[in-house]
Parts: sequence; structure tokens; C-alpha cells
Amino acid sequence: MKLKEKQVEVGYLYLTSANQYRAVLAMNGEFIIYAPSLEGTAPLTLNAPTMPFENQPFKKCRSVIFAKKDYQVFDSNGSEAIKHKLDECQLAEIIAQCNAKSAIATLLAE
Repeated sequence: MKLKEKQVEVGYLYLTSANQYRAVLAMNGEFIIYAPSLEGTAPLTLNAPTMPFENQPFKKCRSVIFAKKDYQVFDSNGSEAIKHKLDECQLAEIIAQCNAKSAIATLLAE
């Protein structure tokens, strides 16, 4: 399933058909910064100790490019959807895991 560009939002987690989680960390105009997990990542559970982005490089692309990937509905906290809202702690953890803080500041300053 392809996303519509307006479905791409900061602070949300998506899952590709290759079982790769993608967390959108920042957006400015048509550009986004996101964190990808490895492909084939095991499903997240309520008791997951950490988010699956440790040592993964963040990526910058156009939101329309991000939306064109094949995504799937997945379960998070008992609800199924194409995207799930990250809480502030999860988002901060992902930003730290992929070392994206300065890239986000640069994007937002552009």
C-alpha cells in the first residue's frame, strides 16, 4: 500500500512491506528526515526495551519519495493502522539512536 503524501507526518512510525520500521523525525517543506530500522525487524511489542534504530543512519529525502514505498498496516498498543504516533520519549530515543539532532536543526533552519 502506498501512502498519500499528506499521510507522512513528523512523530509517526511506519512499517514497510519489507518489515522495516521508519520513524519520521522532522519535516520542512517537501523534505523530511527519517530513521530506518534494518529490514526484517521483528514486530515491536508493548514491552520492547528500546526502539529498533540503534546505530542506523538517518536519511533525508522528499516526503513524496518516502510516501511511494510500500507500507503495511501494523499493530501498536492494541490498535492497527498504517502509522502510529510516537510519544515524546520514543521520539527522543530514536533521534539519539541515529544521531540526528544536528541534521534536524539544519533542516529546520533551511
